[in-house]
Amino acid sequence: MIGPMTDHLHGFVGDLAAHGVGVTPEKTVRFLRAVDPADLYWTARITLTASPAEHEIFEPIFWRWFADLPVAPVPTPGTTETPAPGGERGHDATELHPDPGSGLTASPTARPGHLRFAVTTQHHLLARIRRDLPSALPRVTDRRRRPARRGDTLDVRRVAREAARTHGEVVHLRWRRRPTRPRRLVLLIDVSGSMKRHTADLLRFGHAAVRSCERAEVFTFGTELTHATPALRVADPDAALAGLASSVLDAEGGTRIGHALTGFLADHRALVRGAVVVVFSDGLERGDPAAMVAAVRHLRRLGHRLVWWSPLARDPAYRPVTRAMAAVAGNLAALEGVDDLESAYRARKGLCP
Repeated sequence: MIGPMTDHLHGFVGDLAAHGVGVTPEKTVRFLRAVDPADLYWTARITLTASPAEHEIFEPIFWRWFADLPVAPVPTPGTTETPAPGGERGHDATELHPDPGSGLTASPTARPGHLRFAVTTQHHLLARIRRDLPSALPRVTDRRRRPARRGDTLDVRRVAREAARTHGEVVHLRWRRRPTRPRRLVLLIDVSGSMKRHTADLLRFGHAAVRSCERAEVFTFGTELTHATPALRVADPDAALAGLASSVLDAEGGTRIGHALTGFLADHRALVRGAVVVVFSDGLERGDPAAMVAAVRHLRRLGHRLVWWSPLARDPAYRPVTRAMAAVAGNLAALEGVDDLESAYRARKGLCP
């Protein structure tokens, strides 16, 4: 996008910043990359504002800069919204105060959406992930001892049975030991609109984990939580992702990280105990981050290791300074920059302390 339109968009963003909206360079870049003239209102609102107070500032400034722009409404159950004459917009009270659990409290774009994937091309890299990921996980010792060629406990029963066949003569000593196995891996993958450029690769990573690790679980979240593991058990990655696309209905919309993590802990707490938990998200929580902070602290206490993978952290200058990420950073074992399959493969080394 070049010329007068670019200058106009930069002027609009500068106007928002001058009136107190927290427009960061990262937000500006995401907005300019996502600009779609057919849906400019919602693109600007979701990428540039972060609170009801900023929404109120945003509204008159947007219509001052784009007075003649038609806006497609976002339908909600039991709600109608029609642009009013002269750039004014009418809002039903249900939209302004959505019901709890409606999925609309975090973002106005929290509407049904579907994942879309290109054909997988990096099969060699997926093969490397399947080969190397299990050995990158920390291991846990089983409680039960099992027969082994070498061990720390004599297997008296086996020795006695074999001695009975040799008239009481002990020919060989037999041993038992506690074997080790990789800890469970739990992947929580953000599929909201701000992550859509990276979601496909991390779901392919999740597919490789499910196919290669003894115990791996994958969940997706945007405004709701979806258990993705059953769909990812299909051997072909493209077929697995196509099957997953039909069950993930909140893709490329809003984000409610705290709501999703709280629901995960309520329904799948047992999966977290002693597990390596990886959250793949930019951490851009909408509104009050208290639920997200509480859920992250709970994950840290229950799990063996909590790792956060963020595409923003690929920038060497990145610091977790947003309210949510600044609050949870102290609970993370590692904060890694991951935005594609290659960086996820490298970040596997951070899964084991």
